Amino acid sequence: MAVKEEKTGKKQSKASVQIEASKLKSAEKTLRVKLVRSLIGRPRKQREVAKGLGLRKIDSEVMRKDCPEIWGMIKKISHLLEVEVLERK
Repeated sequence: MAVKEEKTGKKQSKASVQIEASKLKSAEKTLRVKLVRSLIGRPRKQREVAKGLGLRKIDSEVMRKDCPEIWGMIKKISHLLEVEVLERK
């Protein structure tokens, strides 16, 4: 009897986790990142970060998901970028 209660409790918790995950996905944020300053004369690491974000030329834009890894890259070269946060439904 106790084993059955544990199994049903686990199933309910998994279902609630799936519902919460779907809510988070529906309100997913994206970032529009634009390169506004040149990479010429910048240190190699800064050029590599821009390349990692997918930025190649001035005025090039990319859409990236809002996550800590992307924000870390943005902070490294924030003086070269414009960032806009967009919310998708």
